[in-house]
Amino acid sequence: MLSIARVLGGELIGSGLDAATPVDSAIRLEEFSVVGHPSFATLVVAAAEPLAAALSAGGPRAEALRGTVLVSHGSTRALRRAVDLAGVTAIVGADAGDAVLHPLLVALLATDQAAEDRLVTTGTKVLTQVARRGGVGAVIAELARRIDGWAVLLDPHGQVISTAGAGGLHVQDAVAVAFSRPVRVRYPGLQVHPVGTGEDLSAYLVISSREASMSRGRDLASQAAALLDLMLRTHDRTTTERLGRELMIGTLLDGGQAASSLLRRWGVHESSLTAFAITARSKSVDLERLVTRWLDEFGSVHLITEEPGRLLGFLRDDRVDDLVRRVEDVAADARVPLRLGLGSPAASDSLARTAAEARQALDLAATDGRTVSRYRAMPTVALVLDRLDAADGARLAEVLDPLREASGEHGELTRTLRVYLAEHGSWGVAAETLGVHRQTLANRIHRIEATTGLSMGSPDDRTAAWLALRALER
Repeated sequence: MLSIARVLGGELIGSGLDAATPVDSAIRLEEFSVVGHPSFATLVVAAAEPLAAALSAGGPRAEALRGTVLVSHGSTRALRRAVDLAGVTAIVGADAGDAVLHPLLVALLATDQAAEDRLVTTGTKVLTQVARRGGVGAVIAELARRIDGWAVLLDPHGQVISTAGAGGLHVQDAVAVAFSRPVRVRYPGLQVHPVGTGEDLSAYLVISSREASMSRGRDLASQAAALLDLMLRTHDRTTTERLGRELMIGTLLDGGQAASSLLRRWGVHESSLTAFAITARSKSVDLERLVTRWLDEFGSVHLITEEPGRLLGFLRDDRVDDLVRRVEDVAADARVPLRLGLGSPAASDSLARTAAEARQALDLAATDGRTVSRYRAMPTVALVLDRLDAADGARLAEVLDPLREASGEHGELTRTLRVYLAEHGSWGVAAETLGVHRQTLANRIHRIEATTGLSMGSPDDRTAAWLALRALER
C-alpha cells in the first residue's frame, strides 16, 4: 500500500491495515460488497464525500469497508474524521482526479501482476530443471532462495523430508501450522501447501517468505507443491527409503537364506538374477530416477542402491537386453554419456559374484569408452595386460626366456607351447596342428616343463604361461 500511495502522490492515513499489506484489487465504491481476500488489501475508490458518507452510514457495508483501503483524490476534513473514527486505512490527496483514479489503479495492478506472473513462470521453469538434476532437495533449496525465506517439506506423519534456508530451525513451527497443533508459532504468516490431496496426500510444504510480495511466494510454492506431488508419487527419494534399500541390498550381497527370504518378501521369486552397474558422466542426469522409470516400465522391483560414482542393481535375467536397449537409446538419442556394466546370472542367494562382475564390466566400459560392457565378453587377458607397463610386461615374458634358441629368438618350443595351450591341452588336436606325432608333442612339453619350471598340470602355471606368451606378442 505504501508504494501505491507514493505512486499516486497521496498520503497514507489511518491504522486499519499494515502499510506493507500487498494489494489484491481496485474497485469503485458503488461496486463494492465484500473484501476479496483477507490477506490482501482491496482498494475502494471514490470521491471524498461519498466515502465519508459510506463510513458514517453504519450497517454491514460500513463494517465491510473497515477491511479495505479507501482511495480518493480529495482530502477533506470530513473524510479524515470518518477514517479516524472507523479505524480504517485510506490514501487521500492523490494527484489523479477521481474520474481517472480507478482506471489508473487497475492499470498499475495489471502491470504489477504481469511482472509477478513472469517471475512465477520463470521460477517454475527453474524448479522443473533442478528437479530433474537434483531431486526433491534441490527443489526445496531453489524455492527457499527464490522466495527469500525458508521451506520445510514434511511427510504425512510430520517427519522431515527436506529443509532449506533456515527451515531446519523452524521444523516445530512448520509441524504445528501444518497439523493445526496447539503449539505457539513464532511466524504467524507461514503458508502451508498440501502436496497431493485426500488419500493421495504425500507431504506438506511449509514456507516463510521475507519478500514484499506474498502472492508471488504463494503462487511459486503452489507450483512447487504440484511438482513435488509428481516427484514423490512417482518415486519416493527420501533419505529413509535410500537407507532402507542400501541395507537390503547389503543383505542380498551377504547371500544365504536371509537373502532368499528377503527377496521373496520384496516380491522377487526368480531363482537367478543379473547385476548391473551404471554411471553417467553428466551431473544433469538423475540416474536413480532414470533407472527407476525403466524398472517401472519392465514391471521390476526396485533392487537398486547408490554406490560412490555409480548405481548398482539386480534385474531378472530376461530383462537384461531391455535394459541394454534403454541405455543405448538414451546414449544415442540424447547424447548422454551413460556407461553400463553387466554381470553374469547368479543364484538369488549368492549375488555378490555377479555384483562384483558388474562393477568390473563398468570399469572396462568407462576405460574403453563403451556404452555397454558384459563381464562374459570381457577380454580378461587383455584387461590384465593393458594395466601393465612395459617393464612389467617384459618381466612377465621372462618366464619363457629358457625356451629361447641359441640365436636368442623364440622358436620351436615356444610355438609348441602356444598351440598346446590354445587347444586347451588336447594332445591329439595340438599334435595335428603342429604336424607331429603325439609322442613328439609329449616330449616337447616335458622339455618345456623342465626348462621353465612350469607344470602344465597346474592351472596357475598354465595361466602364467599364456600371459607370458601374450606379453611376447605386445
